[in-house]
Amino acid sequence: MSSTPALDSSNSVTATTEIMDKTRLLLNLWAMSGTEGEVKKSELTSKVKQKRNNKKIGIAQTVYEELKAAEAIKIYKQNQTPMVSITDTGKRMLIDALSSPDFVFDGTVIAARLANGLVGLIRELNQGITSATFVKKAAIASYDEFKAIALQVYDQLNKDYNFDNLVPIYRIRRTIGDQVTRSQFSEWILEMQANDIFQLIGGSVEDSASDKIEDSISTELVGLRCYAKRL
Repeated sequence: MSSTPALDSSNSVTATTEIMDKTRLLLNLWAMSGTEGEVKKSELTSKVKQKRNNKKIGIAQTVYEELKAAEAIKIYKQNQTPMVSITDTGKRMLIDALSSPDFVFDGTVIAARLANGLVGLIRELNQGITSATFVKKAAIASYDEFKAIALQVYDQLNKDYNFDNLVPIYRIRRTIGDQVTRSQFSEWILEMQANDIFQLIGGSVEDSASDKIEDSISTELVGLRCYAKRL
């Protein structure tokens, strides 16, 4: 398994600023996205502005482009509105950056003291869960293992978000993440339907977002299936 990309750049003060900008963007995106998992790009850009020499400085477009190239974020349009979401890779990159003992927020950032408290908390939590995270993210090797994890994820999502037993397939796929390939996920969840464990139901996702539809299930035989119901 490949390692998580680092928030790295060329050395010098410019590089430090770029790393800070990437970390601030990811942290704000993570905090703003909440249960929806996505935010408007314009709102995110406005949120991460900070004052330098009494002037508000925004985030350069290159920061978005580099994070997208590193697969830390996804950028797409929803009803012609540019949207941004953080990926599992982006979350790991953010935790890695915040866990560095050399990382501190600029003192001019609003609520820097609170932000640094968050950094300390994440460092503490990360030290305690690192080994468990690696176990959780281990590759799924068999259908039986996938079935057990998929059912666990289904039950947890259904409980946490009150999905009323119709859990979006894209949520299950994204929660399982890179523990399994996209094609293997599709094959095994269809096998769970064939074995009368899940019923995969059609329709569309709540906002018809293209990335959520892409992360659902679609085959020539059954068409688009966006929700799973446990039988």
